[in-house]
Amino acid sequence: MVGSDSGCGQMRWFRPGSMAVLLLAFSVLAPSCGFKALAAETVVDASGRTVATGPATRILTLGSDVTEIVDALGAGERIIAVDRGSKYPASVAQKPNVGYRRQLSVEGLVGLRPDLILAAEDSGPPEAVEVLKSLAIPVVFVPEDNSPQGIERKITLIAAALRLEDKGREVSRRVLHALRAAADLTAKIPAERRKKVVFFHGLVRLSAAGAGTAADAIIRYAGGINPMAVVKGYKPASEEKLVEMAPDVILMMSDGKGGPTAEQVFGTRALSATPAAKTKTLIVLDGAYMIGFGPRTADAIRDLAQALYPEVADAD
Repeated sequence: MVGSDSGCGQMRWFRPGSMAVLLLAFSVLAPSCGFKALAAETVVDASGRTVATGPATRILTLGSDVTEIVDALGAGERIIAVDRGSKYPASVAQKPNVGYRRQLSVEGLVGLRPDLILAAEDSGPPEAVEVLKSLAIPVVFVPEDNSPQGIERKITLIAAALRLEDKGREVSRRVLHALRAAADLTAKIPAERRKKVVFFHGLVRLSAAGAGTAADAIIRYAGGINPMAVVKGYKPASEEKLVEMAPDVILMMSDGKGGPTAEQVFGTRALSATPAAKTKTLIVLDGAYMIGFGPRTADAIRDLAQALYPEVADAD
């Protein structure tokens, strides 16, 4: 085991495989170190748990939207670590990275000594989430909701956890105003001119976004039609299905290396027979920017709307 000075006595962390010992040790030691010194301040998180948030001076954020909201509230300097998907603002790129939020290592999180964890509701795996809920470190799960109201709920909850309610109301007003303005850009596009857009996570399995996904919501708010909305969640799209759906546009996330390119996308057999392939119409947006549903979502909607309908950009 490895010793670590917590600032309130010597605390010892155990190597993976000693989860039960770690949980017991931390549950006993953390209260004496002030993690719940301000227990009177509580919030009710997305899982329905009442959480005493404590001082919140060493925050670990899991989820790009969560990280961006904390920063928008002016508390970015309190963030000590982030998940792999949190790449904005630029300052978080220098923070310790705990990896993919759906494959969390509890030992790794605890070892950073946060006094508050703000986690997207879809964090995982389930067994790690259950251990997190049992620790003395306050953990607040932030709701996953791909709507303007959902963004407002996230901001309100995180602001309350950080005791920045006034700032939260200010940020909410600004974000909701921007979202309304972005969604209104395509309000006058007639139904017969609306383009069919399919979003893919990648080209290997051609998993497309259906109803209930953030990508589906972005497409709708930007004035597009998602033919995959007949199914829920992400589902494989076969060559036959794609020919039937006849998408006008393929939407994808940037790979951070200048791709994917139109040649790569439409060189894929399943996509080569689509209307989008004939016009080489591919739109690539940054992943966290496009599907994070946070403070920058209005900008993503605006960018997609203007890419789908250039006349919107001219009239803006």
